[in-house]
Amino acid sequence: MRDPAETLARLKRVLDRQPGTRSSDFDLTPADLPSVRPLRQAAVLIPLVAHAGAYQMILTRRSLHLPSHAGQVAFPGGKVDPGDPTPLHAALREAQEEIGLHPSDVQVLGQMPAHQTVSEFNVIPYVGLVQDRFVPVAEPREVDEVFEVPFDFLMGLDNYQVHGRVWDGRLRRYYALPYGPHYIWGATARILRGLAESMART
Repeated sequence: MRDPAETLARLKRVLDRQPGTRSSDFDLTPADLPSVRPLRQAAVLIPLVAHAGAYQMILTRRSLHLPSHAGQVAFPGGKVDPGDPTPLHAALREAQEEIGLHPSDVQVLGQMPAHQTVSEFNVIPYVGLVQDRFVPVAEPREVDEVFEVPFDFLMGLDNYQVHGRVWDGRLRRYYALPYGPHYIWGATARILRGLAESMART
């Protein structure tokens, strides 16, 4: 187990160098990247909380009843609404709506590179440190489960796998990160992989 103070210091150094190079759902199949078109704006919060001397990341499993990305593991977040003054505001608002995380309980550490999704969103991820007193309350219409994954596990490059599935008649490859009963993949896994690569270089 890494020293939490050292982990936080390295993470801050990584975020200080951002935004850096953006990522995409098409990084492992670049030939499938669609032509340039306007992307809808979205933002997510990557919440970290310290428990028992180690950092954990808070993730959600989306409701099976949602019209898109149902049942997938995701960060709290969503699209930027017209009333959101900034993407960060959108990320914090969505985190409060989805898991009951009040913005005052989040210390925003920094911003990661933007990520383009297959669903044509430009997602801006923000990393935030959450007060350890926080108790998640899932919004049942959007979130089926809130769970934690050790940050050290997520930062282990050897834990990432490359999987593939046929989508729209073509084989598309993507990063996957199985953890217990949870299957972390797609945009969530790609964003985490980017963070793990940056941490490994720090």
